[in-house]
Amino acid sequence: MIASSLANAGSLQVQGVRLWAAPDSTRVVFDVSGPVEHRLFSLKSPDRLVVDLPNAVIDEAVKNSLTKGGVVKTLRSGPRNKSDLRLVLDLKGPVKPKSFVLKPNKQYGHRLVIDLFDPESAQESVPKKVQNDADSPKLRDLVIAIDAGHGGEDPGARGKHGTREKDVVMAIAKRLAKLIEKEPGMRPVMVRTGDYYIGLRKRIEVARKNRADLFISIHADAFRDNRVQGSSVYVISRRGASSEMARWLAARENAADLVGGVSLDDKDDLLAEVLLDLAQTATVEASTEVADNVLAEMRRLGKVHKKQVQHAGFVVLKSPDIPSLLVETAFISNPSEEKRLKNPAHQQKVAQAIMNGVRGYFTANPPPGTLVAKTDDPRRHVIRRGDTLSHIAQRYGVSMRSLRTMNKLNNDRLLVGKVLTIPAKGG
Repeated sequence: MIASSLANAGSLQVQGVRLWAAPDSTRVVFDVSGPVEHRLFSLKSPDRLVVDLPNAVIDEAVKNSLTKGGVVKTLRSGPRNKSDLRLVLDLKGPVKPKSFVLKPNKQYGHRLVIDLFDPESAQESVPKKVQNDADSPKLRDLVIAIDAGHGGEDPGARGKHGTREKDVVMAIAKRLAKLIEKEPGMRPVMVRTGDYYIGLRKRIEVARKNRADLFISIHADAFRDNRVQGSSVYVISRRGASSEMARWLAARENAADLVGGVSLDDKDDLLAEVLLDLAQTATVEASTEVADNVLAEMRRLGKVHKKQVQHAGFVVLKSPDIPSLLVETAFISNPSEEKRLKNPAHQQKVAQAIMNGVRGYFTANPPPGTLVAKTDDPRRHVIRRGDTLSHIAQRYGVSMRSLRTMNKLNNDRLLVGKVLTIPAKGG
């Protein structure tokens, strides 16, 4: 065993080791003193993962600092070929490993990252069969996927007083989940449930696996000028949508995924492109509408950084058939906004604002087969500050006269909080 990294000052030094356990994977991060080459392979009976590092050493104290978790039981080490280092992760069961190296950033130096996936979950794909009314005649809940940004060894942005983005967005996400749980006909799905990192496309996969009706990613922005403040809401950009369509078309032969309930793998190029374009166009339109609602609610909460919904190519917004939005709740780099983001009362207000926007969208656009679309439930609109009768009529595609008649209004004055019943379109 190598007792001290000082035994070979010219060697690559393993300076630290950290572990993050997720429900279906475990990430082990080795902090190293410089660029690192590595080779890894698995052994059975018992299950182990072997990592060979050329011309490298590790301190006993560093090795023993690993906190076991997930599928990892212990970390052992020993010399190999006199100058090389062999690391052995003793495991609780078989894994599907994946490794990569990262260059230094503001927080960390060179790193070797090893992800240990559960073999069964790694092979899982989105079910090939999507429930419809014929398969499941019972009305279902709307599924809202909530994605707390960053996590684990990726803390996201940091405030002046050390507040980490991953912590405040998780707090807001949990509060939003509780609100959705209380909402009749809705069910939340947390994309990450603890302090661990999930790849960006994996976040989309979690939403698709749970057949989400909406995907909301929650973040806290940062900028070099700490005076910048305000919230923003993003949906996918045209360029981002186009590149994602090309990606899906190129991979459709091997894809088990359905787009809008339709498989693309047996369609010719033109038909597949048309079907995907139709699904994606509808998704972008829905994303924009719900984002408009959420931004309007955020505007009532405080200052917004951009007055209109913004468009960007963020990976988490690229699902072709799940309406998706990313909410930048505030600038954590702004000291006053950092203070508010840490405040539980403000976190609750942010979660409520998002909830109000989501509720307003689905009240106006209830998906068929869901509890919120029951035929005996008329559409409702909760009057908010700034609403006018003409705006509400235009939004729902009805006449002002039918709104007055349905709700027995003597004039066009509206009271904030009052609930209006929306007549059928064309009325």
